[in-house]
Amino acid sequence: MSETGIDILLHDAVLRAARDLAAERDISLGQFVRDLLSKELSRTRNAKPPVRADERLVAPLRARLAGDLARARDWADLDRRLRAKGYTLRAAGGGLALHDWPGDRRICKASELGFSYSRLMRRFGAPFPGHSHTWRADRMLRKPPMAEEEDDVEVIEPF
Repeated sequence: MSETGIDILLHDAVLRAARDLAAERDISLGQFVRDLLSKELSRTRNAKPPVRADERLVAPLRARLAGDLARARDWADLDRRLRAKGYTLRAAGGGLALHDWPGDRRICKASELGFSYSRLMRRFGAPFPGHSHTWRADRMLRKPPMAEEEDDVEVIEPF
């Protein structure tokens, strides 16, 4: 492996700060720069890509499951309908993910099928059973304050 040197032009303030940090760590400025580059390369190489399903897979699923997702009366009804077709929903982060059933392999997010967790929760009036993000349910299902029986607004009709 051949090593070559490079010249890096830095503003005086940046160069002073880099030298100070290198001295605090008891390493050379060159080692400091090499460490920074190694960390950045590792961070970008090991970063998790966003988990998005292939649209070629999602489109037919969306068509196949749309009726069941739209007609389900509650979480239990939705679960029965999905399992009859070989699928199930699982809590995933702040939302839901569709898994094959009984294999339990993750397929896509429920929102990619057009049915976000928030939308289903509002429709069913309850959070997904066992979902750990209870704050979402608290926020989404909060009932508006009860209206007072008498209005304090008068309507005046024109003559």
